[in-house]
Amino acid sequence: MQALPDFVSSEAFRAWRREPSQWLPLALDIARSHGLACATPEVFATGTNLVVGLDDRFILKIFPPLLRAQFMSERAALARLHGRLDVAIPGIVCEGERDQWPYLVITRLPGMLGAQAWPGLPEHQKERVLAELGETIAAVQRVPPDELRDIEPRWDVFMRGQIEGCRARHERLGLPQKFLSGLDDLLRDAAELIPLDAPPAILTGEYIPQNFLLSCQDGAWRLSGLIDFGDVLTGWCEYDLLGPSAFMSAGMPRRVQSLFEGFGYAKAAIDFTLKRRLMALLLLHRASDPNRHICIEGWQSKADDLYQLQELIWPD
Repeated sequence: MQALPDFVSSEAFRAWRREPSQWLPLALDIARSHGLACATPEVFATGTNLVVGLDDRFILKIFPPLLRAQFMSERAALARLHGRLDVAIPGIVCEGERDQWPYLVITRLPGMLGAQAWPGLPEHQKERVLAELGETIAAVQRVPPDELRDIEPRWDVFMRGQIEGCRARHERLGLPQKFLSGLDDLLRDAAELIPLDAPPAILTGEYIPQNFLLSCQDGAWRLSGLIDFGDVLTGWCEYDLLGPSAFMSAGMPRRVQSLFEGFGYAKAAIDFTLKRRLMALLLLHRASDPNRHICIEGWQSKADDLYQLQELIWPD
């Protein structure tokens, strides 16, 4: 069996990953080495690592050496959260390493990927799912992080680095100039608005439809599972409200209220200071790209500056 290659750049890895014929036989050989026969492997095209469904029971995730930190994060987070949530998360079946590529075999959860189900949900069910998502975020954050505190970078180091590189990032990504004009003021505020030394909570940073599962019973859709813990870190709790706010709330007041009430914030708590802090966190998020991620149609023309933008995303 050919060895897994060594890549010096993420770009080279992604190009190789796009051709499953180059790596699927290796993945199936790893599965067989653990006695996990697979009649119908399913290659998942989205995501960051090599991910294969082994029939209906298991998922094999293989991490390139340059993304070993994601393996460490996912393994530690799944172990820490196991048995501590009402919503399902994968269980670790086994782990190993092949040619310095670490891997995990985890249980496969039932349900439909949120990215597939969410667009077709009736509005009242979207509000309910957002409330359940807020509740789940809060439940994850009530779990003491313990050893997850050791995941790098630490929150204060992470935030300072994000602040330092924020303007260059958003200039490169094409954020309209009218929003860039207020960015320096927002970044100055961020240093005071965002707690850097508060007790850290477990953050996934990615409560988005690609990373949760929904199930339908008697016509009612419910949040049924969370997946993908490769970007877990610990830090300020509100960071995990950004994914649902950008990808799912769509600037609709009832959706925003459902998410925040599920999280434990009363409507009165959604004030100017909170919105300003969330606006800063949204632009400082490690995956921040407003042009691609704010799911409000025509939002660039509906706001003239960052103050109006925060009101558009988190309306009263």
